[in-house]
Amino acid sequence: MKKKSHKLDALIPAVLDYLGKDAVRFMPHALERLAEREITRPEVFFVLKTGKHERAKDRWDETFGMWHYAIRGKTLDGKDLRIVVSVEEPHLLIITTIDLSVQRRRWKA
Repeated sequence: MKKKSHKLDALIPAVLDYLGKDAVRFMPHALERLAEREITRPEVFFVLKTGKHERAKDRWDETFGMWHYAIRGKTLDGKDLRIVVSVEEPHLLIITTIDLSVQRRRWKA
């Protein structure tokens, strides 16, 4: 079991820095979810640039020994996305993507 690492306080500036350095990597799980949920990489990058940090959704992952952070925002066409990211120097890792607007429509049905 890894000791909990320091949690980022200023997530959004760090994310923007990784984006500026082209240091973003999509994990296999995230790539599967992009295809399954019809989310594009440009939509992910847009939400990472314009979204808000959902601190209440942050979680420590015991298995991988790292913090997972949630960023939520809307795409240009109105999709409400949550992007879960983690930091493993020198990269920002995209862990998964969730289309909350689709989930909301399912709950109403």
